[in-house]
Amino acid sequence: MKRRKKSIGLCLLLVLALLFCSCQTSAVKEEQASADPTVTEAAKESADDGNKEDSSEVKEDNSDKEPQYIDEEYVDEHYGTDSEKEDLSKYKKKSSKSSSSKKSDSQNSDTEETDGTEENGTNGTSSSEEASADNYYTDPIPEGKPDPVEPQDQTVDSSKQLTCTLYVECSTILNNMGDLTEGKADWVPSNGVIYGPKTVTFSEGESVYDILQREMKNNRIQMESQFTAMYNSAYVQGINNLYEKDCGQWSGWMYEVNGWYPNYGCSRYQVQDGDNIEWHYTCDLGRDLGAGMS
Repeated sequence: MKRRKKSIGLCLLLVLALLFCSCQTSAVKEEQASADPTVTEAAKESADDGNKEDSSEVKEDNSDKEPQYIDEEYVDEHYGTDSEKEDLSKYKKKSSKSSSSKKSDSQNSDTEETDGTEENGTNGTSSSEEASADNYYTDPIPEGKPDPVEPQDQTVDSSKQLTCTLYVECSTILNNMGDLTEGKADWVPSNGVIYGPKTVTFSEGESVYDILQREMKNNRIQMESQFTAMYNSAYVQGINNLYEKDCGQWSGWMYEVNGWYPNYGCSRYQVQDGDNIEWHYTCDLGRDLGAGMS
């Protein structure tokens, strides 16, 4: 009996000793924490950094998303649609006079301004007047040469049939084959002649462009063109798969009528009975054709 009481007493003492030790350990930890506040601050900072990283990741993910709202009215107003035609009202006559723009690389307006081959000039007139030849980039017409006829003013009389001569060639490329775009050599005839010379029939009032387009189509010769509002004329980009810049930076198509290289577009030149029309490919701004700028 005495032994059992003694063992119970020892167990109680052991439990009390353990409780006392645990209390001391907790007190020591609290003292250390109060003595060194950097421990808790570091723990807080590390937690805050983790939160920041998480939030930055969320922001980065959100930045890849497309905006949910698009102002369709603004887009329509400033960019329009593909089906809309170009507004030519901006080319109407202006009240203030401006000097002629810089000359380009050829006397012929069938080489584009981007390669320096578009002739241009502007004459200012009253803004209340309707559009006419003075609105578009055209250098002064030499004395004795025909004035351009605007496409919107063109009147074709199919009852009156006339004749002219048409000739298309690219012989200048034969002397510059090293500059020719790869894969284009097969499109260059051995003598440089693509079409004619041939006498063709046309209707009174038709332009140089009208005749070229019809004859190329009838003879299955590839041709590509586009309308250039600045010059109010069609621009011939390529014939027989030979395009501008295909044989050097300053290359492209030019036309001449009766020995003169007009300084306006081919769809503004009204052909007369008996005219001799020639289309030449230039590799050097027309200088290799004797039509270079002075």
